[in-house]
Amino acid sequence: MTTQDYAELRAQLATLTTEAFRPDLAEIDRLPTAEIARIMNAEDATVPAAVAERLPDIAAAIDATAARMSRGGRLIYAGAGTAGRLGVLDASECPPTFNTDPSEVVGLIAGGPSAMVKAVEGAEDSKQLAAEDLDALRLTDRDTVVGISASGRTPYAIGAVEHARRVGALTIGLSCNAGSALAAAAEHGIEVVVGPELLTGSTRLKSGTAQKLVLNMISTITMIRLGKTYGNLMVDVRASNEKLRARSRRIVALATGADDAEIEAALAATDGEVKNAILVILGGVEGPTAAHLLAESRGHLRAALHAAP
Repeated sequence: MTTQDYAELRAQLATLTTEAFRPDLAEIDRLPTAEIARIMNAEDATVPAAVAERLPDIAAAIDATAARMSRGGRLIYAGAGTAGRLGVLDASECPPTFNTDPSEVVGLIAGGPSAMVKAVEGAEDSKQLAAEDLDALRLTDRDTVVGISASGRTPYAIGAVEHARRVGALTIGLSCNAGSALAAAAEHGIEVVVGPELLTGSTRLKSGTAQKLVLNMISTITMIRLGKTYGNLMVDVRASNEKLRARSRRIVALATGADDAEIEAALAATDGEVKNAILVILGGVEGPTAAHLLAESRGHLRAALHAAP
């Protein structure tokens, strides 16, 4: 970049709320640790209210996402730096929580997996790189792409959304500045304005917290809409370790009120599938019948229970 380019970039950053300087915190390094912690906690406490202001936008984006995923689409996050890491984190938590295939919810970070632990210089500045990463996934019009960028100006996130729209995929732009280019590029713009950071420009703080809260909503409520829960129970949990196996038994107990012997028998009859075991107990059916009813109801336990003889 030329000197002129850097001057223009500095001017652009100066207009962003997330980059604003807080004169009232200019001597924060001279305060006692307990006071810095109090200030930081008070700053963090403002984030949920900022998210609450965008709930209608978030809900509309979730309903559109669930509709695409119900037709076999995927949820794909794309971002750089902290935003990219948060997307990868949210995606990686879906298989153990909701028994999704790793290909159903995917996190893309500019620069690839190594960028999770070490910055890849220049990767976030490339729209073309985002398009290539999406092409590698064979993006279709059934998919949903969520571009994530605190500033709302990161080329990688904007490029992902622009490329996804050309393919016909659903697009969501999540940023922390009003009037962002990312929100403008997406069908569903979600702008959670949390204000200047405690450390000027350190958007892993309030902005990162806001993004995590919104991503929690997008993935969790989408999975609720897809029938991955029964009430507030994670009936699609994947029991991959002893803790999760114990949780599976507790979920069946909470859903059915059955005793330990009946729970063990139901889980044995359904190869440890929590949702199927609940249907066996509450629906009074055999394991294969439970599997058939759930397949017919596209995984929605309430619908399968209604259809059980």
